Amino acid sequence: MAAPGGARRQPLLLLLLELAGLMHGASAVFVVKDGSGTACIMANFSADFLTNYITKTGPKNVTFHLPSNAEVLNSSSCGKENASNPSLVIAFGGGHTLAFSFARNATHYGVQMMSFVYNLSDTQLFPSAISNETKTEESITDIMADINKKYRCVSSNQIYMQNVIVTFHNATIQAYLSNDSFSKEETHCMQDGPSPTVSPTTPHHSPSPPHPSPPHPSPPHPSPPHPSPPHPSPSPVPESPSVNKYTVSDTNGTCLLASMGLQLNVTYKKKDDTTLTRVFNINPNKTQVTGHCTPQLVTLELQSESSTFLLFQFGMNASSSRFFLQEIQLNMTLPDAKDPTFKATNNSLRALQATMGNSYKCNAEEQIWVTKDFSVNIFKVRVQAFQVEGDKFGSVEECQLDENNMLIPIAVGGALAGLVLIVLIAYLIGRKRSHAGYQTI
Repeated sequence: MAAPGGARRQPLLLLLLELAGLMHGASAVFVVKDGSGTACIMANFSADFLTNYITKTGPKNVTFHLPSNAEVLNSSSCGKENASNPSLVIAFGGGHTLAFSFARNATHYGVQMMSFVYNLSDTQLFPSAISNETKTEESITDIMADINKKYRCVSSNQIYMQNVIVTFHNATIQAYLSNDSFSKEETHCMQDGPSPTVSPTTPHHSPSPPHPSPPHPSPPHPSPPHPSPPHPSPSPVPESPSVNKYTVSDTNGTCLLASMGLQLNVTYKKKDDTTLTRVFNINPNKTQVTGHCTPQLVTLELQSESSTFLLFQFGMNASSSRFFLQEIQLNMTLPDAKDPTFKATNNSLRALQATMGNSYKCNAEEQIWVTKDFSVNIFKVRVQAFQVEGDKFGSVEECQLDENNMLIPIAVGGALAGLVLIVLIAYLIGRKRSHAGYQTI
C-alpha cells in the first residue's frame, strides 16, 4: 500500500494560484503493492468532483477536490489471475472513496469500471444537506492503454456518472506493472491527441484517439479494449461553425431551448484502407430542425441536405432535479469511405448538466466523445431542457471551463497585488531602519 506523494516543483505563478485556492487540487501519487511489496498499480493525478445534493432551500451544486492527503485503502488489490481484477481504492474526507477496477486482454488494459462513494453527512463538503445517506455512483471509462505502457493524459478528462462529474487533470496511470515503476513508454488519451506538451485551454481538433473507446451503454463489465485502427490522417479544420438557436415545442409549450455551434469530427477508413479524420460544420441555413417532447425525454433532430442526421437527446434526474445530455446519434453518408454509411451512437452521456429551470452555459469550446471514431465540438452553448418558461432561458449555470477562465485572471491579479504589498512593506521597514542609524546633534 502507499500514501500519496509526488510533490513537484512548479513555477511561481502556479504556486501562487494554488495558494490562492483557485486551481484544481494538488497532484498525488497512489500505489498498490502485492504481498511481497512489489508495485502492481501506480497512479498520479489530481481530480475535481462536481455533484448536486438537496438542502432545505432546494438543490445545490458543489465542487470539491481530491485532497493531497487522500490514502490508498487496504481493500485495494493486485488481483488474482482468472479470479479477481486489480483495483485501486482511494479514501478521503468524511467517508468518501474513489475506486478503479482494471481489466486487460492480450494487448490492452484499462479502467473497466470507476465508482465514487460519497457521504452526505460530511458537513464540510455538503453543508445543510437534508440527507445523511451514503451514495454510490459508477461508470465505465475511456482510461485505457497498451500493455506495458502508462496511460498519460495532460488534458482534463471528464467521467460522467448519473449525478457526479469527475474531472481528472494531468493523469498518469498504469496497472499490471512489470518493473515496480511507471513505464517510459506511454499511451496518450484521446483528449490530448497525438503528442501533447501542455494542458490545453480548449479541446484539440486532433486525429483519432490513440486507442481507448469511450463509454457505451453496455453491461457493467464491458469487454477489454480492442486494438486501435491505423493512425488517421487529419483533414483541414474548417472555421468555427455558425451559432444558431434551436427550439423544440409541442402543444404544452417549449421543452428545449438551445443556442450553439456544432462541429463533427469523424474518423473512417477510405476505399484504399487508409484512415482519415474529417471535420464537418453543421450549417444552420441548410439544416431542417425537428424534435419531440415527453415528460422524461427531450429530443432535438437535425437533418442536413448532405444526408447527415444528428440527434441530441436530453434526460432528467427527478431526485436531483437536473437535466443533462444523455445521448448523441449520427447517421451520415461518406462517399469516399469503404463503408459509405457512417453510424455512431452513445446513450450513456452525462454532459451539459444544469438544475431544472436553469440554463447551462459555456462560452469555451467543449468536445464530447461519442465513440472512438466520432466526437462533437460544441461552441458557445446555452441550453435548457424540460422547464422553459416564456420561451426564455432561465438563470445561468456556468460550465467549469468558463469558471476557471474567470478565476485565473483574478488569481493572477491577487497574487501580483500581494507581491507588490510585500515589497512595499519590506521597503518601508528597511527605510525606517536606515533612518534609525542617524542621531540628532
